[in-house]
Amino acid sequence: MIGLAKLASGPGHVSLEDRPEPEAGPGEAVIEVQAAGICGTDLHIEAGEYASAPPITLGHEVAGVVVAVGRGVDGAWLDRRVVCETFFSTCRVCAWCRDGRPNLCPERRSIGTHVDGGFAARMVIPAVNLHPVPDRLGAHAAALAEPLACVCHCLLDPSVTAPGERALVVGPGPMGILAAQVARGLGAHVTVVGRPADAERLAFAGELGFEAVDAFAGEVDVAIDASGSGAGATLGLEAVRRGGRYVQIGIFGRPVCVPLDLVLEKEILVSSGFASTPRAWRRALTLIGSGSVELDALVSSVSPLDGWRSAFDDLRATRGMKAVLDPRL
Repeated sequence: MIGLAKLASGPGHVSLEDRPEPEAGPGEAVIEVQAAGICGTDLHIEAGEYASAPPITLGHEVAGVVVAVGRGVDGAWLDRRVVCETFFSTCRVCAWCRDGRPNLCPERRSIGTHVDGGFAARMVIPAVNLHPVPDRLGAHAAALAEPLACVCHCLLDPSVTAPGERALVVGPGPMGILAAQVARGLGAHVTVVGRPADAERLAFAGELGFEAVDAFAGEVDVAIDASGSGAGATLGLEAVRRGGRYVQIGIFGRPVCVPLDLVLEKEILVSSGFASTPRAWRRALTLIGSGSVELDALVSSVSPLDGWRSAFDDLRATRGMKAVLDPRL
């Protein structure tokens, strides 16, 4: 089976390689992958900026169909369209696991970073991680359920904004657009800001009904950085009112300089969220099922596995919105 794999630590070392054919062990299911979204984290892994355990098949934003189940798994999962939570295993006994926060388990092993992920024809996953895909959602857009769950974890546990408040989303990429939709669903008036080079993405945000600008000098109740850049984080901290809130969604991938004195001087409440929790997944799938968020329109390109390099380059250059790999092509 061919998969897109990180073969060694450090920058680069990513290529299409023969990968082990997955088999469903006890409590596990094999998914035939229909779509795997390319995340900024995958770019950080390729660049050697995000920890992984090579050799490993990349890809953690996965949607597909269950084609095999192991002992102890309900056979009703067979042939169902699914998406899946990203952890493969946790210790189950640490304070974080017992507190319902497996995303923070020090022993957590995740698909696409510690065990083989979804940039291949098939992938194995614990069946407890499976979620059925709402009928209204297309096969490729279903891969965005995972980033939406991450956004829900950052913005809804607890809610960071409320009806009548002003929210600023810094960064008009996929995570920023998802964050803007969730914040709007909470009742906030949302402005999306990017750079002049983000004109295409800002236009897309405008089509979804958001105020979209390439510069911002106002004041907001909550700022959400989805840019993963020092400049974006600085803009967010500067825009937050006294006593306001700042949420970090974007991954920097390296140390950055930001004016943290603003947190003290304005008593800014800073929060974030790592990956997602089962509760965040329930919230995300509820939003998808109700039609409260738009996912299909975010998919701007679908490529076969051998088109991965162009898709990675487009993401780095902020061309398009969400790139998806479909191993069936």
